[in-house]
Amino acid sequence: MAHLRSPEGCPWDRAQDYDSIKGLLLEEAYEVVDAVGARDFDALEDELGDLLFQVVFYSRMAEEDGHFNLERVIDRVHAKLVRRHPHVFGEKRARDEKEALASWNKVKEQERAAQGEVEQPPSVMDGITSALPAALEAHEIGVRAAEQGFDWRKADDLLAKIEEEISELRQELAKKESRGARVEEEVGDMMFAVANLARFLRFDAETCLRRANQKFVGRFRALEREVAGRGKSLRQCSLEELDAIWTSLKQ
Repeated sequence: MAHLRSPEGCPWDRAQDYDSIKGLLLEEAYEVVDAVGARDFDALEDELGDLLFQVVFYSRMAEEDGHFNLERVIDRVHAKLVRRHPHVFGEKRARDEKEALASWNKVKEQERAAQGEVEQPPSVMDGITSALPAALEAHEIGVRAAEQGFDWRKADDLLAKIEEEISELRQELAKKESRGARVEEEVGDMMFAVANLARFLRFDAETCLRRANQKFVGRFRALEREVAGRGKSLRQCSLEELDAIWTSLKQ
């Protein structure tokens, strides 16, 4: 990476900055997620390397500017892992996953206090980056609330909450002068509840939605092939005809 960024290296690599490769970092992270979802371990090995390259890239740029280098990045995460696992590297041992998580969160709270956040009590919601995709952000918000005991008791309670949000959306849509902002708010409430159902069931909404997207695209491509095989285009078919083909494809 140092050579790629040098005068004898690659013009493209030299031209990049902290902002220009943000999109590449996100792209590589999602390709890792796709490989995990497909359980394609050959692809996963490759994509993890691409993701690691982005870490190396950022670290090299920071080193050039005198901020830190890759060794310090590794040292820092190593120290954090040891510090946040007193139930592993200390004298006390965690008996189960719940105790381990409680130990981890206690250390995190101590770290926040040590950083001087004393003007007002720190919130467990502090530090959730707004750069996250909304579904991942909803997942993290739900996780942090649940860690404090603020959670639903069972999945049926969440299903009831989703039904409640759907009912409120129906009511808003039924109004003669329904306001767009209110409809948007109710749709958001419904989606937040669905994201929390995924979390409660030990999934994450981002992965669930991505898989649903992929499934829909696959079926839609099959629909296009079936319609083309009948010598027609999608626009030449009635909605009822398309729905019948869609149903047969699902079966």
